[in-house]
Amino acid sequence: MKQVRRSLPQLLRLVALTALLGTGVVHADDYADIAQLLKAGKPADALAKVEQRLSANPRDPQLRFLRGVAQADSGKPSDAIATFTKLTEDYPELPEPYNNLAVLYANQNQLDKSRTALEMAIRTNPSYATAHENLGDIYAKLASQAYNKALQLDANNANSVKPKLALIRELFSAEPAGKGARAAAAPAAVVAVQRPAAAPAPAAAPAASKTPQPAPAPTPAP
Repeated sequence: MKQVRRSLPQLLRLVALTALLGTGVVHADDYADIAQLLKAGKPADALAKVEQRLSANPRDPQLRFLRGVAQADSGKPSDAIATFTKLTEDYPELPEPYNNLAVLYANQNQLDKSRTALEMAIRTNPSYATAHENLGDIYAKLASQAYNKALQLDANNANSVKPKLALIRELFSAEPAGKGARAAAAPAAVVAVQRPAAAPAPAAAPAASKTPQPAPAPTPAP
C-alpha cells in the first residue's frame, strides 16, 4: 500500500463525544441534525443550530461538545479551545474534551499543553486507548525536536542522533493513504479536526463505541 507523510495533527485522533447519560431535555434528533451538517461540511450551519439549541439548554454537555467541533471545523480554534476547556471544568470526569484540547494544541505546536491534556484524559479514564495513542505521537514529536536540537548544538552527535531521527520520520510516514481520524461513534476521514459521522444519543446506560473504544463516560453532575 502506498505510504504518505502525515503531519502530527493528522496522526492524532480527535473523537466524537461518547454517549452520556441523557438529561431528557434534548432529543437525539437534535444531535443527529447537527452531526449531519458537520459531516456535510457545513460547520457554520451546524454552529448556528448548536447555539440555538444551547440557548434553551445551556449546560447540555453533548451540545457543548458539538459546538467545540463546529468551532474547530469553522477555523475558530481559539473558540474551540475555550469550549473544550470549559467542558473539562464542568465535567472533569470526561476524557474526550481533554483529548480534543490536545489535538487543538498540537495543531498550534503547543506540544507541552497537548501532552498535559492527554495525561489528564488518561488520568480520568486509564482505559482510553485513543488518548494513549495520541500521547505516543506527542512523545515521538517531542523526541524529534530534542534530537534536532542536539544536532544543532553538537554536530559530532550525528552518528548517534540521525538514526533515531530516521526512525521517528519512518513512524510518521507509516500511515496508509486515506487513513484519517476516527470517531467513537463511527469512522470519518478528515484532515485535522474531525466532524462526527454520527451524533451520540442520550441513553439510560453508556453505549458501546467502535474501535478504538473509549471507556463509557460517567454521568455528569447535574
